[in-house]
Amino acid sequence: MAMEAQAQWVLTATGRSPTNIAVIKYWGKRDEALILPVNDSISVTLDPDHLSATTTVAASPAFPSDRMWLNGKEIALSGGRFQNCLREIRKRARDVEDEKKGIKIKKEDWEKLHVHIASYNNFPTAAGLASSAAGFACLVFTLGKLMNVNEDYGELSSIARQGSGSACRSIYGGFVKWCMGKNNDGSDSMAVQLVDESHWDDLVIIIAVVSSKQKETSSTSGMRDTVETSPLLQYRAQVNLCR
Repeated sequence: MAMEAQAQWVLTATGRSPTNIAVIKYWGKRDEALILPVNDSISVTLDPDHLSATTTVAASPAFPSDRMWLNGKEIALSGGRFQNCLREIRKRARDVEDEKKGIKIKKEDWEKLHVHIASYNNFPTAAGLASSAAGFACLVFTLGKLMNVNEDYGELSSIARQGSGSACRSIYGGFVKWCMGKNNDGSDSMAVQLVDESHWDDLVIIIAVVSSKQKETSSTSGMRDTVETSPLLQYRAQVNLCR
């Protein structure tokens, strides 16, 4: 392939995605693997200057494997959620050419190229402030930017959902609805923007961080317990309060 001629080049892309706070929350999955919710949800996206993830993705023939660092500490990329996002973006990758660096990458080359990912949150991670929403939205957006994918924000939100459910809503600013969808493969479970960030100019959200410690119960575990034990959740799923 053309890129083998200069094995030392590095191609990079950087993106930033804000976190979001649900005003009608999703709290339960009908499919754990695909992260399909039991109800629609609505959120407001926060100001990226205050709460956001910034991610830089680099690709090079010199990288022997995919690697990731979060807030300066290396983390495993072997988890299914990371692999789902990487797989879906690589499937949609297109040709990339950087004339200044003399780089030509054909779409089929992306399956062989490894990536290094460095992500940083400007707010406490895993402390209940939806860091995974910002992180996976940023990961998918930045990978798509690097690999020249042509999908619109709705399609990107469907991929981000496979990393973290609420990540699909952080693809957009303003007020965002995550449509639960009906298809078993999750193809119609994606986010849509209801109104943009300029719709409610005088809205102010104040977040007081009383502890930056990692929460004891993960959202995934809490949702699973709720689905298994709460009769009220089944009612909520039937009524679907967003409609």
